[in-house]
Amino acid sequence: MERGVFFVSDRTGITVETLGGSILAQFAGVAFRKSTLRFIDTPERARAAAGVIEQSARELGIRPIVFTTIIDPAVRAELARGGGLVLDLVDAFIAPLEAEFGRPAARAVGVTHGALDTGRYTLRMDAVNFALATDDGLNEVDYDRAELIVLGVSRSGKTPTCLYLALTYGIYAANYPLTEDDFENPRLPAALAGRRTKLFGLSIDPRRLQEIRQERQPGSHYASLKQCQREVHQAESLYRAAGVPWIDTTRMSVEEIATTILQTTALQPRAG
Repeated sequence: MERGVFFVSDRTGITVETLGGSILAQFAGVAFRKSTLRFIDTPERARAAAGVIEQSARELGIRPIVFTTIIDPAVRAELARGGGLVLDLVDAFIAPLEAEFGRPAARAVGVTHGALDTGRYTLRMDAVNFALATDDGLNEVDYDRAELIVLGVSRSGKTPTCLYLALTYGIYAANYPLTEDDFENPRLPAALAGRRTKLFGLSIDPRRLQEIRQERQPGSHYASLKQCQREVHQAESLYRAAGVPWIDTTRMSVEEIATTILQTTALQPRAG
């Protein structure tokens, strides 16, 4: 049986999706039908959202789970009319903090995001542009500007990792694709020589890599299990020989990959 789950926010929904999703991950074997309702910031919108929640209960025959970070009590009250199990992720923390500080919280919509810091925003956008300009081995001449160079075989997660590091932390991250030519020599490719302290390798289970490549080029030599096994083995051998730190990304989200890289390399976020 599926259980309806709603992530409801008066803003973008990113926070409630992250927190609610982390909680649901503890319940393996339960099937969820997830939906996100964003910008529910008026009683009228909350009333409409409650209707959607009620409809889910009728379709699935069981009350939905509703995670919310809505601030306005009037909006929350309307949302509760939907009949779901409402889990308020804001009051779970605000109420005890109000007691601790001896003063009420502002409870104003949007204050968690604060005013736009144009300096940090510009820094993050510059880092994103750098990641795009140096994606997949492009513009190797710019590697001197890189704080990090991510290595890996094709489709191992290099590009999303670099973009996430850029957009979230302002890290100047380039990525270099390891190919058959790079494996002919046990040493690092010429473009990476002298930059070992900036390098970080990604690996992946060959069977998972095959699945990903099959979606891109089904039935090709590139997507064959044998080719995937060979490339992953050669990449890991290169990391070990060159002393490049690396991780297996098979069961990791891009957020986990990025955080692990920062922790391993001791790189300091410049934004975020």
